[in-house]
Amino acid sequence: MTDPIDRSGLKQRFWEKKKLTQMSPEEWEALCDGCGKCCLNKLEDEDTGEVELTRVACRLFDDTTCRCAQYPIRHQFVPECIVLKPSNIDSHAYWMPQTCAYRLLWEGKPLYDWHPLISGTPDSVHDAGVSMQHRTVAEFEIDEDDWEDHIIEEPT
Repeated sequence: MTDPIDRSGLKQRFWEKKKLTQMSPEEWEALCDGCGKCCLNKLEDEDTGEVELTRVACRLFDDTTCRCAQYPIRHQFVPECIVLKPSNIDSHAYWMPQTCAYRLLWEGKPLYDWHPLISGTPDSVHDAGVSMQHRTVAEFEIDEDDWEDHIIEEPT
């Protein structure tokens, strides 16, 4: 018997049956919950490696949709934007948001009930108050020396 297929055309609960490195590009992209926290500028303590989120968002971040306004061509504008993929998750998971599906699965943890793959609706991440929708400031509005003043507790 094969696994049921959901409306997106993906096998239901595929993330529970496959390792991150075994996922198709479509499955990998579907893991993104749309919270927008990966698009926030972060501060990393050089001594401890601790990473803190700021509410200072990448200049391409649209905090209404919680998506990159130029996702397909973002590297033309932000060359340092990291493309997270199965082959580099080991070196990037530590700075990913604590509620991020990629990080959770990499750590062997389950997805939250508000994740769109579980809830069936893309708005569940916003309804749960986990996303950065309408909660950011643009990086060009804040001097980098002042980012420390914009550190936030991660919404969970």
